[in-house]
Amino acid sequence: MESGFVVSLLVVCFIFNTIHINANDEVDALMAFKNGLSDPNNELISWQSSLVDPCTWFHVTCTSDSKVQRIDLGNLNLSGPLVPNLQQLTGLQYMELYNNQINGAIPKEFGNLTNLVSLDLYNNNLNGTIPEELSKLTNLKFLRLNDNKLQGEVPDALANLPSLEVVDLPSWIFKFSPRSTNGAAHALAKWAASDWDLTNNPDLCGAHADKPCS
Repeated sequence: MESGFVVSLLVVCFIFNTIHINANDEVDALMAFKNGLSDPNNELISWQSSLVDPCTWFHVTCTSDSKVQRIDLGNLNLSGPLVPNLQQLTGLQYMELYNNQINGAIPKEFGNLTNLVSLDLYNNNLNGTIPEELSKLTNLKFLRLNDNKLQGEVPDALANLPSLEVVDLPSWIFKFSPRSTNGAAHALAKWAASDWDLTNNPDLCGAHADKPCS
């Protein structure tokens, strides 16, 4: 009887310690992100390392087992870079950062966020290329990267994401000529026209746009 109680107590302690370690990793990741941001309206005032449970922070939603599930930071006038540390949010499903002034590159480490359903980064100041590592996000349904300063080719493997439903990409992507098929054009062609949301892309041209490419 006593030995059974001891075993049960050890199991409870193990589970508690595991949750505590996961929470610390998530706090470290979110604080690394916050510390690089300019937040003129103090929207992230509740993001404090002394508050060890990020589930109590504003703009953060958690699962029933206390893992960060959503980051909702759209329309908050934030500026600064994304950070690779966010890959530590292993339970993250929704990263909503639209309509801010986020700059720099999209970290390739985001490809490790394999539970991600929505990556919403539109209308920021992101530059660089779209990381090929995003093709590992097999649960991704919504990918919005338009109205940024991204450049280069679209990774072919993105076209093979099995769950993808809505894609909103930068206007330059659609300027590839069919004669200069460099892989990106083939990748784009695999998505049905109904899957595209191309609003607010005045420079679009081609089959999915309002004007032909010259």
